[in-house]
Order: sequence, then C-alpha cells, then structure tokens
Amino acid sequence: MSIYDEIGGDAAVNAAVDIFYKKVLADPLLTPFFDSVDMSGQSRKQKAFFTTIFKGDTAGADTYMRNAHKSLVEDKGLSDAHFAAVAGHLNATLNELDVPAHLTDQIMGAAASLKDAVLNRSPAEKIAVNQ
Repeated sequence: MSIYDEIGGDAAVNAAVDIFYKKVLADPLLTPFFDSVDMSGQSRKQKAFFTTIFKGDTAGADTYMRNAHKSLVEDKGLSDAHFAAVAGHLNATLNELDVPAHLTDQIMGAAASLKDAVLNRSPAEKIAVNQ
C-alpha cells in the first residue's frame, strides 16, 4: 500500500497542503518567496506533486524540483535555512494531521532527498556545503 493510500488519499493530501501553506505563508522568512505567486495555482501544483510522490512515482522529481525552484535560488537567494523552515512546516503539518510516525518519517525522508534539487546544487556543491 502506498503512502497516499495509508494517509487517506485525496482528502488527506488536500488537508495537508492547505494547512502546510497556512504555516508557510505565516512565516516571515518564507513570505518573500510567495509575494507574486498565485496561491490557488500553487496549491493545485503542490497537491498534484504530493499525490504523485505519495503514490510512489518519484521519476523526474529531482528535475521537476530543480526547475521549479531554480529562479528562487538565483533571484531570491533560496537557501538551506529556507529549506529547513519549509521542512519544519511540513513536519508540523503531518503531526497536526496525526499522520503515523512511520509515514511521517518516510515523507520527511523523501523531502530531504530533494534538498539538493530544490537548492539547485550539484553533488560536489553538497560536499562543500557540508564541510
């Protein structure tokens, strides 16, 4: 059974994205990244992305995340601190929704695995940042 099925399908994904973006948009560290974003469209994209990932289809996720965030890295300075804040809001959202710990761990692991793509980093840059 996929994470998607275990958490409750579309209803759970929709609730998670709605709660997640309330948290993100209330965070002064993150609000500058959403100044000119159509949040209705953004929420639809996030729901579709979560649904795809939670169903286990991760093919192309790195490329998608790299392309989706490249301008934020280059133009707005998206960084490790921002990624950590978003991850924290995702974790808090999953906890608020009483997602079982083993599923939260899987979801947070999947999010962490996309960090270099989101921050538009190559593996060599990752090594340099972690030293």
